[in-house]
Amino acid sequence: MVLGLDTCLNACSVAVLDGPTVLAHHTALMARGHQERLAPMVQAAMADSGIPFDRLQRIGATVGPGSFTGLRVGVALAKGLASALAIPAVGVGTLEALVADQPGLAVAILDARRDQVYLQVFESGVALMAPDVLPLGTAAARLAELSNGRPVTLIGSGASLLAPAFPDAVIRAPDGCDPRLVARLAATRASTPIRPLYLRAPDARLPA
Repeated sequence: MVLGLDTCLNACSVAVLDGPTVLAHHTALMARGHQERLAPMVQAAMADSGIPFDRLQRIGATVGPGSFTGLRVGVALAKGLASALAIPAVGVGTLEALVADQPGLAVAILDARRDQVYLQVFESGVALMAPDVLPLGTAAARLAELSNGRPVTLIGSGASLLAPAFPDAVIRAPDGCDPRLVARLAATRASTPIRPLYLRAPDARLPA
């Protein structure tokens, strides 16, 4: 039994899985407000699933890159629930979750602003590079090297930024990660301490 959470992008999403079976799945599109919505959404999903919290065996949450505040909300709730239930909380990279069900050469790409993107390239689910934050030109060159002329699928909010360099690419821009895939990924990996993945320092600054 796995609870999957995603709050890193422009959605707040929860799923409850029993092995491969999806027992509940809730999603709300939002750029802000994850803190207020996530806990009630988890309660609703658990109620819909028909299982009590104490039957959960693992919690998976996206850990970034993404919204600085959003990802901290998901990680904090996952850690709190895991501690209360004495079960593992497992982190899943946002870029990995975006392409988890995509065959072939798939590129997870998020708009990082400042003419940069968060980028990770996969082939049938296997990472060809570590997640990175790169200038647009560098990202295009890295992808050209890894793809070597093969067809690619660009997935994420930054897909349109690289589309001109890869006119034959398939473009997908979901608002968030699928929490069902987050739960499935979390179920397959070893339990390690869950922590946010920051590829760049936050934009927020203390007042002078």
